[in-house]
Amino acid sequence: MEIYSTEEQQVEAIKTFWKDYGSSILAGAVIGLGALYGWNYYSGYQVKKAEAASEAFNVALSQSKDETSTLAAAAEFDKAHSQPGYAALMQLIVAKTAAEAGDLDKASAALQQVIADKPTASVAAIANLRLARVQAEQGQLDAALATLGKVSDAAFAAEKAELEGDFYVRKGDAAKARTAYQAAIEKGGAASSPALQMKLDNLNQA
Repeated sequence: MEIYSTEEQQVEAIKTFWKDYGSSILAGAVIGLGALYGWNYYSGYQVKKAEAASEAFNVALSQSKDETSTLAAAAEFDKAHSQPGYAALMQLIVAKTAAEAGDLDKASAALQQVIADKPTASVAAIANLRLARVQAEQGQLDAALATLGKVSDAAFAAEKAELEGDFYVRKGDAAKARTAYQAAIEKGGAASSPALQMKLDNLNQA
């Protein structure tokens, strides 16, 4: 089942960034702390952990072919590493794979784990948008709308508003759906979602 679309480029960009630069960023931060506090042994140890996490993340990505292999790779990664940037991405991958396989409970659990770990604002927004979609597919429209209310990153404002419109349509509330779609258009949503104007037009003709 396809419930992900417009955040996919952001996720791929984040994934590529961590794949290419994650270990360097983590290592640089640790070295900086080590220089500041004189934790020479500690910083060296943490750099090795960061490098190991980077390598393990790349291995896990290469093994993520289907739901079974993705879940197995994620479990192995989580067992051995706790670097937050990589952990959040692994759970996003798990959620996407599970949702596409129709395992909405697994997808929901993975996304809730991402959110609970307090990631960056953009990752949190992606996780909440995806969780809202999963909840809607589970028939939990009120929960889905509440989850959308947690998306505060302005970069996702148009997508958030369009999803609100979609969910209100499913609830049978045309007035709120119309308001949400109009807000999405005003925030530039039509550029990334060609169907947005059609959704609004269909409501206006009803």
